[in-house]
Amino acid sequence: MNEEKSYIPSLTLDPQAAAAAEQAPAPEEQKAQIPPEKLELDKLSDAEQKAVRSFSEQIDVTNAEQILNYGAAAQKNLSEFSDAALSSVRTKDLGQVGDMLGSLVVELQGLNFEPEEKKGFLGLFKKAGQSIAEMKAQFAKAETNVDKIVESLEKHELVLMKDISMMDRMYQRNQEYMKELTMYILAGKLKIEQLRSVELPAMLEKARETGLPEDAQAANDFANLIGRFEKKIHDLELTRTISVQMAPQIRMVQNNDSLMAEKIRSSIVNTIPLWKNQMVMAMSLYHSEQAMKAQRKVTDTTNQLLMKNAEILRQGSVGVAQESERGIVDMETLKKTNMELIATLDEVRRIQDDGRARRAQAEEELGRIEGELKQKLLEMKG
Repeated sequence: MNEEKSYIPSLTLDPQAAAAAEQAPAPEEQKAQIPPEKLELDKLSDAEQKAVRSFSEQIDVTNAEQILNYGAAAQKNLSEFSDAALSSVRTKDLGQVGDMLGSLVVELQGLNFEPEEKKGFLGLFKKAGQSIAEMKAQFAKAETNVDKIVESLEKHELVLMKDISMMDRMYQRNQEYMKELTMYILAGKLKIEQLRSVELPAMLEKARETGLPEDAQAANDFANLIGRFEKKIHDLELTRTISVQMAPQIRMVQNNDSLMAEKIRSSIVNTIPLWKNQMVMAMSLYHSEQAMKAQRKVTDTTNQLLMKNAEILRQGSVGVAQESERGIVDMETLKKTNMELIATLDEVRRIQDDGRARRAQAEEELGRIEGELKQKLLEMKG
């Protein structure tokens, strides 16, 4: 428990001065001064420092074309890069994604099965006894609209993910351009320091010694060249500041894309499945109620079927038992077939006896015919 601070009264010999002091506005707090950021060669790597010093020695301020184009390539790259980044932001219509998410909410809230009840999921389950066909029709209509919205959201999500990846590449390129500009600026400052501390004093000293106007003019022209080069370096510093400001801007846009992509993904993987699950639960509850009502009919029908099947089973079992007790062939059938077989054998034997008698008679007749033929032939004398 924090201890309360004890009140210490303020003592004064001039009450009017004390009252005036209480009514006087409190002085504004002095804002902390932020030291300016300075470019220092020591912050570069050894290889970069070596490259800067070597490049600085190649700078010739008397070469007007060289000074005019100094750092122009880096400035051009940054300008094109800035235009590309700005174009990316302009062509991105995140408001459309917001409209789609709003339409999604409208579709989910529009599932109101009782106008007098509260809209949304709470009103969805107020009337459990309503027609399942109506529920399915409303669900199908809403599901179709939601599926179209989700399809569009997934396309926007894909675009956002590509943009996030592109922003990473843009951030890296911006860092490279900023490093390039930094090296140009440091090389130029090294050259300016060398010119102002060595070459320009030498030319001024020469002009003072000779007293010639042309030497004085040469020293003045050289000083002007250094001044123009300093302005060029200042322009590069302004360009570098733009590059420095571009870094957090890229990250801000990238963060906005990430937040929107996460919101879309959350709606797709959380909100939509939850909504569909609730709809399935509603219809399942209605189906359960209908099943309970139909259960009595099912039970009654089952009892009737069992009784009828028991009767059929009894009749069938008796018939099967009777048939199973019969032999393969009835005795009456065997007796009749046996009598028919004996009669058949008797008839066959009689036919065979008659055949043998007719054959014997035929043989005698053939012999008589042959003898008559021979007798007739002998009687013929020509």
